[in-house]
Amino acid sequence: MTSDAGGSKGLKVVIIGTGLGGVGVAVHLKKAGVDNLVILEKGHDVGGVWRDNTYPGAACDVPSTLYSYSFEKGTRWTHRYSGQAEIQRYIRSVAEKYGLIPHMKFNATVVGASFREETGDWSVVTEQGEEIIADVVIPAVGTLARPRLPSIPGRDSFEGRSWHSSRWNHDVSLEGKRVAVIGTGASALQFVPHVQEQAASMTLFQRSAPYIMPYHNFSYEERRHRYKRVRILQDLDRFMFWYLMEIGQQFLTKWPKMRPLVKFMSLGHLKKQVRDPELREKLTPDDEFGCKRVLFSSKFYPALTQPNVEVVTEGIEEITPRGIRTVDGVENEFDVIIYGTGFKTFDIFGHMKITGLDNRLLSEQWKEGAHAYLGMAVPNFPNMFIVYGPNTDLGSGSVMYMLESQFPYIRQAVERIRDLPEGSYLSVRPDVWRKFDEEIQSKLSRSVWVSGCSNWYRNEHGRVVTNWPERSWRFRRRARIFELDKYRTDTAVRSEESLASPKSS
Repeated sequence: MTSDAGGSKGLKVVIIGTGLGGVGVAVHLKKAGVDNLVILEKGHDVGGVWRDNTYPGAACDVPSTLYSYSFEKGTRWTHRYSGQAEIQRYIRSVAEKYGLIPHMKFNATVVGASFREETGDWSVVTEQGEEIIADVVIPAVGTLARPRLPSIPGRDSFEGRSWHSSRWNHDVSLEGKRVAVIGTGASALQFVPHVQEQAASMTLFQRSAPYIMPYHNFSYEERRHRYKRVRILQDLDRFMFWYLMEIGQQFLTKWPKMRPLVKFMSLGHLKKQVRDPELREKLTPDDEFGCKRVLFSSKFYPALTQPNVEVVTEGIEEITPRGIRTVDGVENEFDVIIYGTGFKTFDIFGHMKITGLDNRLLSEQWKEGAHAYLGMAVPNFPNMFIVYGPNTDLGSGSVMYMLESQFPYIRQAVERIRDLPEGSYLSVRPDVWRKFDEEIQSKLSRSVWVSGCSNWYRNEHGRVVTNWPERSWRFRRRARIFELDKYRTDTAVRSEESLASPKSS
């Protein structure tokens, strides 16, 4: 393990991840004069999910004007809803502009982080064998970073080619192939039309039908849309879409009587695009509107009406060497299987062993579901602040607004730690953490996300792990000021031996 002196550079911060969360919090810290930053990234470049998800059609379903930092809005977007490559370029451009690239270590997969009580700091270890000692650790890995493959018997026996949508195999041509797609989540809605155009045949295995709303994209390069590049119009568009999504959040959490209105719009979209009554019945959701993530597409339904497509709603019994057998005993042969089965949203740190005070494991403390004060702070894990942590996602809206509500809070926390004596650390009080969690879960119990469907918001213990239960501005108001009285302050008693271990750079 490497161990180069770096303690003379002042407070040291390790950020894990270079997606929108990691880059954004790094910019805020740099602006506050925190220059001793190490940003660890498992991949070869910045971008997080926008680096990893290169499947055909990958794009954002939030307008570019809102899906961007308020401090770096960028008026040169080419489309109202930008694609994967453009978003990744945007993230990299921000990292370059604010001088973050020299702080980044790529191909550095973090496998563990341990708080050292004797020195009041963290030891962060990578898969490559490097140890970095830091005063503050900020995990910014996100909830959609680890692909989830279904536990279907025989999955590994398939003799054809297979992959998860977030690990797309661009070396395999789908021309003339018999392709199976398992899953109907947000990613599948985007890549299915492209697969349908290329494959000889495509079979979509659907466990449950999602509610889908129209998706109207346009290019800012078109003459009739060029004027929308004007900054004041983009600012107005940013505000109006945010405000509309705030209303949508109310539909999902507090205004159940309004849900039939948007449900009617979604089913109208289905009826307009799918004329065949038998297929339309298969594609009609049977759960309450909003219980699962509401999706956006104007190409998905038309793709499913094409003659080379079949939609199968029977459950999958087994994946065989040659294809897929459903519970009715029918086996279909395929050349390729593509999994659009989502991510491990309940286990965001499953690839890392995080140890806090008294050798407590974060995985043990979270055994019934992740929860943190304001989604950022966990008792017994001092000087650790999570970006895009538990209960900071939205059922309606842009996660960018939530991220930008967390950045100033974390900056203030780091500034507080910087002002304390060396070796001091802050840990959120257990009573504060517990009271906050009880309040949030109580409000979530009245939301649509607990109405009975299976979704990626609620775990097997009945806890809604991912979502915030109110309008996003209420989160921003609560996270506006870092309140020191919500935390315990302790100082490590550093021995001569512990002080002899320098911090790596």
